[in-house]
Amino acid sequence: MILSNFIDHTNLKPMASLSEIQKLCGEAKNYGFYAVCVNGCHVSLAAEELKNTKVKIAAVVGFPLGAMSTEAKIFEARECVKNGADEIDMVINIGWLKSNEDSKVRNEIKSIKRVIGDKILKVILENCYLTTSEKEKACTLAVEAGADFVKTSTGFGSGGATFEDVILMKKIVGDKLGVKASGGIKDKETALKYIDLGVSRIGTSSGIILLN
Repeated sequence: MILSNFIDHTNLKPMASLSEIQKLCGEAKNYGFYAVCVNGCHVSLAAEELKNTKVKIAAVVGFPLGAMSTEAKIFEARECVKNGADEIDMVINIGWLKSNEDSKVRNEIKSIKRVIGDKILKVILENCYLTTSEKEKACTLAVEAGADFVKTSTGFGSGGATFEDVILMKKIVGDKLGVKASGGIKDKETALKYIDLGVSRIGTSSGIILLN
């Protein structure tokens, strides 16, 4: 098991400069991280920096609140893929989920997956705002909509990944979807525990620390 192969090396700060994104990409190449995860405005730059490398580009969509229109998310996802993104990390509409608008949540995920085609779609649940039953429902809807991953958190909410949430998510999605743990993962021991629990990707801005 090579830890770097699990890591989405992340900088989603609103104040991230172009030089910081270039630095992120350079680190991803040097340390062999699976992907970088960036905001949509930086996808073109990341694509240029990572050209002819194995490092993937993940772009966030509907970030961090998930509360914009489905049409806006679809446009954003399409633009990110056009500019070089290999993966899309989208935030669900939490208000719809809590309002039992299951078909709207499902159809939004399905619509975004349709426009990105064979690119990877990760669905961010933002578990810190959800009850256990809502987490279970969100995972089920992601499976039904044809997503590729469920993801714990944006890292911008009131809480990040927890072992309990990953266990619950893995129980619901089984082998149908991957699970990405993200938010507050800052040391190697914690990362390895998440991998033991079945995650196949870890989102962190502390990737280099995790490897030491």
